[in-house]
Amino acid sequence: MRTEQPATAGTLRTVGASTLGAPGAALSTVLCWLTEAGARTIELRVADGQPVHVGSGPRRRARVRRQIADSGIELLSCSSYVRLGAGADDREVTVDLERHLELAADLGARFLRVFPGAATLPGPGDRPPLMADGRAETDDRIVRRLASVVASADEFGVRPVLETHGSHPRGQDVARVLDALDARAPGHGVGVIWDVEHPFRTGEAPARTWAAIGGRVLHGRGFVQIKDVGSVLDQTPVPVGRGVVPLATILGVLDGGGYAGPLSLEWERTWHPGVAPLPVALAALNDWLTRHAPAHEASRTERGE
Repeated sequence: MRTEQPATAGTLRTVGASTLGAPGAALSTVLCWLTEAGARTIELRVADGQPVHVGSGPRRRARVRRQIADSGIELLSCSSYVRLGAGADDREVTVDLERHLELAADLGARFLRVFPGAATLPGPGDRPPLMADGRAETDDRIVRRLASVVASADEFGVRPVLETHGSHPRGQDVARVLDALDARAPGHGVGVIWDVEHPFRTGEAPARTWAAIGGRVLHGRGFVQIKDVGSVLDQTPVPVGRGVVPLATILGVLDGGGYAGPLSLEWERTWHPGVAPLPVALAALNDWLTRHAPAHEASRTERGE
């Protein structure tokens, strides 16, 4: 599995985006938008109704893989909607996870995104949720399901990455699960996606998030999703740098921690269709990085952007 070089002062940030930001757009269109924005990676949603999913046959999978490869964009991750903490039968969840790992391998993805996805009790959106089945039982459910596919993930050459999201929004929540997985399946390859909004929204400072999960994001074990919102109680996306997420602080934490991997824009236009199209959001991200990461602007100038 691939690793990254450590970050140094003035590190160029690789930019990418998720197809979550382009509902209804053809994959060819999204790839063009990414290329025009100087992006280098794509997160590909693989739910039913998307260009490719676990029900797609070999020819369709090969066609999508070739289309992405020919564009010069790297398929960073297949974004599944597997919920490891769901109150379903273990076998049902692990079979679904295995099918998604196989799909990600067929498409040439580096990672497979999975959600903690446990049921939670009603509560305020700016606090960590309480688990409907209790924290210990829920965490153990996630751990045993991940442990059951460690060998398969290695064989497929795809790294499952658990996102800071939903029932486990903070770095400390995800770290707690993966610490338990370390004990049950030593040497496993499961990593982390740091979705920068959810830990902040639930009261975890960026430095604390990094302390909890940084080692599972570095060296090709995971990556960072960048986004911004107008309020911790309103999930409507706003252009990067125009909301309340402390992105400059987060970038400083990443630089200080040696992270040189992708910053993948999660522009949730699928869930918020009234926001601007993905190219507008990508332009805002590039503009923000120009102000906060000088090496990014230097590289864009060299490429004639």
